[in-house]
Amino acid sequence: MSIQVRNIRKTFGDFIALDDVSLDFPAGELVALLGPSGCGKTTLLRIIAGLEQADAGRVMLDGADASGTHVRERQVGFVFQHYALFRHMTVFDNVAFGMRMKPRGQRPSEKETRTKVEELLTLVQLEWLADRFPAQLSGGQRQRIALARALAVEPRVLLLDEPFGALDAKVRKELRRWLRKLHDELHITSIFVTHDQEEALEVADRVVLMDRGHVEQIGTPEEVYRQPATPFVYGFLGSVNFFHGRVDGGNLRVGEDLLPHAPHELDAGSEVIAFARPHELDLVPDTHTDTGVAARVMRIHAFGVSVRVELEGLNGLSGMSSGQHFEVELTQQRVAELALAEGQNVRLLPSRLKVFQRNDAIGASA
Repeated sequence: MSIQVRNIRKTFGDFIALDDVSLDFPAGELVALLGPSGCGKTTLLRIIAGLEQADAGRVMLDGADASGTHVRERQVGFVFQHYALFRHMTVFDNVAFGMRMKPRGQRPSEKETRTKVEELLTLVQLEWLADRFPAQLSGGQRQRIALARALAVEPRVLLLDEPFGALDAKVRKELRRWLRKLHDELHITSIFVTHDQEEALEVADRVVLMDRGHVEQIGTPEEVYRQPATPFVYGFLGSVNFFHGRVDGGNLRVGEDLLPHAPHELDAGSEVIAFARPHELDLVPDTHTDTGVAARVMRIHAFGVSVRVELEGLNGLSGMSSGQHFEVELTQQRVAELALAEGQNVRLLPSRLKVFQRNDAIGASA
C-alpha cells in the first residue's frame, strides 16, 4: 500500500511539531524518518497511524483520504520502542491477541489463529519460546515478538517507532540486519523512526531527514550521505569538520588562514560555511606551506588500517576563539610519512569541500 501525506501541520501549544510536511511513501518500500529528538518524526508516524490527528493536511492510503479514518480501520501494524507486550500473557497469547480481538465476523477460528501464530513465531525465529512470558525473554527477543504481534493482524502498513532504541549496540546491529532481511521477504510498506544515522543508512531503501518540523532532504542512503542538500544534513550524517569563512579569490579565508576550493559560483566576500569529512582532509607540516588551516595534533588513535587524528585549531577561526576541534582520518603509511606526534603543529588541507552560503540558501560543491 502506498502512503501520501499532504501539507501536514501539527502544533502542541506554541510548539510547531510539523510545518506543512508533504511526503510520498511508495508501496513496498522501507523508509526511515531520521532526525534529532523533537524534529517531528514520531508525531508524523503517529498521524499516519491514526494515533494523532493533524491540525491541517491529509493522510492518503492508496490514494484514498484516510484522515478521518479510525486507527483500527487503517490496517496499520505499530511497533513501539518499549515492546508494549502484555506481561501476564505468554508469547503465544501476545501474538494471538490482535486476531482474537477482531469483530466476531472477521475473527479467525482458534485453529486458524494457532496456525498463524506458529507461522509468525517461525518467521521471527522464536517458535521455541511460545510458552514463555515476556519477563523470561531478552530485549531483542521481546522486540521480535512485538513485531510478530504487529504482523499477526496482516497490516497493509508497518510503522516502527525507535524499534531498537532500548537495546544495547550489539543487539541493535543484529536486529537491523534481521529487519532488513524480513522486509525483503514480506515487502510490506514500512516506515521506521530513528535518530541513529547508522541504523537508517544501513536498513532503509530511502531516508527522510527531518529537523524542527521540516523535511530537509529525501533520498537513498547513498544520496543523502554523498550529496547532502543542506548544512543540517551534512552535519547530522557522519563525522564532519566545519569551517566558517568567506570567499577570497579562489580560496576561502578562514580566520587568518586560506583554504583552496572556493566555489566559483559565489561572489567574492560571500560568508560561507564549509564541510569536510575526516577522510577528505590531509595534514602537512606547518613549515611546508602557508595554505591550509593551522592546527595542533592533540591525540592520535590507531585502529585497524586507519588512524584517527584529533586536532585543535589555532589562530582563531572567523571570529571563533582558537580551540575548535577537528578530526582527520589517515592511513598508517601517511602517519608514518609525516612522523606525527602529539603537540606537533600542522596544516589541514581538504581534498574536497562542501560549501554553503551562510544564509543556507545556496549549496555548492568544490
